[in-house]
Amino acid sequence: MTDDMKLTTKPLRLLGTRRAASLGGSPSKGIELTPLGRGALTVRHFDKEIKRVLQQNHSTRRLDKTPGKSRLKALSYEIDARESLTGTGAFQGFTLVEVLVSLGIVTLLFGGILSAYIQTSRRAEWAGYSLAAQAIGILQIEQARSGVWDYSINKNELTNLNLLSWNYNATTKVGTGYSTTVLDLPVSGTNVVVATNFVTVKMLNLTASPSVQVQMVTVDTVWPFLTLHGKCLFTNRTASYFGPDNRDASSL
Repeated sequence: MTDDMKLTTKPLRLLGTRRAASLGGSPSKGIELTPLGRGALTVRHFDKEIKRVLQQNHSTRRLDKTPGKSRLKALSYEIDARESLTGTGAFQGFTLVEVLVSLGIVTLLFGGILSAYIQTSRRAEWAGYSLAAQAIGILQIEQARSGVWDYSINKNELTNLNLLSWNYNATTKVGTGYSTTVLDLPVSGTNVVVATNFVTVKMLNLTASPSVQVQMVTVDTVWPFLTLHGKCLFTNRTASYFGPDNRDASSL
């Protein structure tokens, strides 16, 4: 407890000041409380506090009357404070237009990623179909290679291949036929893909000394693939040339 604080146990009576402090007058030296009854009450003198409030009011009036550097500095402080609150975006949010634009950009981004992923997957699937069809064509070529074509025994199996609807024209020396084969792909149940090999055998005469005859075997493998525009047919072509066998040296 300071010197301004006193304790009393008697009733108090409040005495008024000489002049109102709010009107700029000088206050009384203290506020006296006269004891009136029982009970402990703190008595405090407010001379110092009243003087401090009057000095602040006086400085404020002088600042309003003379708008000098101090007034401008106070205004600049107020403006800086407002700019610091609004400029940093502490109390700002996103507008509806900004949110819609952001959603549109995100939608385009993820749409492009999803579209690229789907196209990549379909392209990889198409490559698997194409490789399987190419393998079937090579297999048909190897079957033709295994046939016997020997002038010494007057035998040419290339003109009588084991194919469906085989037809050989002795005049043009061209034979055609086809076969069906299941593509070597991962399947589930009966989900198989069937490809068709269209085989063409043609006799060619090569001008040389002496002249040479060769058989050209062409295999066109046609296979289906489901695209965005429906089921489409694709073709892989494989070709090879075969010469006659000369197993008997006396026939050379």
